[in-house]
Amino acid sequence: MSTDKKHRAANHLIIWDELKWVPSEKQLAQFIHLQELLKEWNKKTNLTRLVDGDDFWTAQVCDSLLPLYKELQYPEVSHKYIDIGSGCGFPGIAIAIAMPNSDITLLDSSSKKTTFLKEVSKEIGLDSRIKVVTERAEKAGRDPTFRSNFDYAIARAVASANVVAEYLVPFLNTTGQALIFKGGWSETEQEILKKALAELNAVIQRTHEFKLPNNRGVRNIIRINSINKCPHQYPRSIGKPKKQPLGY
Repeated sequence: MSTDKKHRAANHLIIWDELKWVPSEKQLAQFIHLQELLKEWNKKTNLTRLVDGDDFWTAQVCDSLLPLYKELQYPEVSHKYIDIGSGCGFPGIAIAIAMPNSDITLLDSSSKKTTFLKEVSKEIGLDSRIKVVTERAEKAGRDPTFRSNFDYAIARAVASANVVAEYLVPFLNTTGQALIFKGGWSETEQEILKKALAELNAVIQRTHEFKLPNNRGVRNIIRINSINKCPHQYPRSIGKPKKQPLGY
């Protein structure tokens, strides 16, 4: 890595301390390259405002990886991840960089975003492990190619937890785990989610509150375990999970 790139990344060591994980030189270079590509694409497509300095390293990279702090301790283990509503590539691309033996599917309904994701995956040398799919979660979750096929299904900033659960759980294998990224979290939301999960043959494994470094706020992570195959009627048709959410 060039001296310039090392200098630009050096002030983000607090993030790696928080994660209790240190990227290799190659991984750090990939994160920096990802940031550069985001800045370049933002000039023409306005993918995200979180591309500079701490916005990128804390609100994007750290926020993507902190919920997986346990998995980061065993990066050699191979898993299959799917990131629903991947947007500009977080958390999916960050996971692909940090977990070099795992395969990641990035799902988004926006062709503008998936075009970016395909290009970036190729540019930073991850296209052999990243599959990019342009589709709605409701439709992909019924596709045999994807249904019941993942160890982890993840969504960040997509919708309310009970709605997101209907998107995620159908992708899980019978020992799989869904991770829902939330800001605030309440007992009311937890009870609604429990009722929704009962319909999906899944349960809350745990909730965990994290404080992001650099005073970037609080993140709640809800880990959900699949306990049996998701009933065939889920996910429901496009738009229905949001219009008629489970759990009420």
